[in-house]
Amino acid sequence: MSGKDSSTGRTSPLGKPIKDVRLRASMKVSDLIKEMEGIGGFSAQHMVDGIRILEEMFADKSAYKFLSFPADIIATGIRGVIADSVKHFNAIITTGGTLDHDIARAYGGVYSKGSFYADDSELHKAGVYRLGNVFIEKDEYGLKLEKSFNTIMEDIYSSKDYKKEYSASELIYEFGKRMKDEGSIVRQAYLHNVKIYDPGILDGAFGTQLSIFAQDHDFKLNLIKDELELSNTIFDNKVTGALMVGGGISKHHVIWWNQFKGGLDYAVYITTATQFDGSLSGARLSEAVSWGKIKEKAKYTTIDGDATIVLPIMFSALDIF
Repeated sequence: MSGKDSSTGRTSPLGKPIKDVRLRASMKVSDLIKEMEGIGGFSAQHMVDGIRILEEMFADKSAYKFLSFPADIIATGIRGVIADSVKHFNAIITTGGTLDHDIARAYGGVYSKGSFYADDSELHKAGVYRLGNVFIEKDEYGLKLEKSFNTIMEDIYSSKDYKKEYSASELIYEFGKRMKDEGSIVRQAYLHNVKIYDPGILDGAFGTQLSIFAQDHDFKLNLIKDELELSNTIFDNKVTGALMVGGGISKHHVIWWNQFKGGLDYAVYITTATQFDGSLSGARLSEAVSWGKIKEKAKYTTIDGDATIVLPIMFSALDIF
């Protein structure tokens, strides 16, 4: 790849010349990203590349689009960003704690600004959980979730359409049907008929409540059903793409199933993890190419950055929002 420096007329063997970014008063985010096209440096360039890949993915009407993310960011205001984006994807893959935070907050749970450097012993004595620099009072999390969970599960159980056995996605759909908070990810997924797959649904407060409920109710959770459905979805769609926020089980479920059709065609990954410990979270998307989880000729990029910073910028720059 080569580029020509317009100021000198010389061709560079390395690529397009780097251009300085110029900021203007009242600049729109989309205009800023256009200005940053030539930034040519570090993670900012990868973010710009990611925006362009997502633009192409969303414009491709044949592409089946996945969004994956872990639970921790749902404890922050990024919950609203993701809730607004749900309708632009075909399926979501997430972790158990996403249900905990989304439902607790949907039913009035108040999460507060805190500090990474707080005295955790003092917080424990005061009945306050710390999630990074987010503070959560016990009653705002566990009790809010427990009360709303039992109300909704009892309504599902007593309904004439009760099936006795549910996949995780089917159960989450039923919760979304009964929730009223329009800022809820689960509610938005229900309203826009977007499947939420949660392979780690038992890992968290929601899963604990579900286990307790099953002890004295005729209820079964079928975890295999969603896996088979994901398999069929992959084979039914020749073109697939994904925006993956953070690693772990949610990211791996996306790339794992896509390997069986030859890999993702579009892929954008946002992470703060390092690749040098061999972890899945730290693994760059290029590593997934070696496994066939992303096509060799796919359009993909890995963005090193905090999703609470990067994601609002990227979504704001896309014309679909």
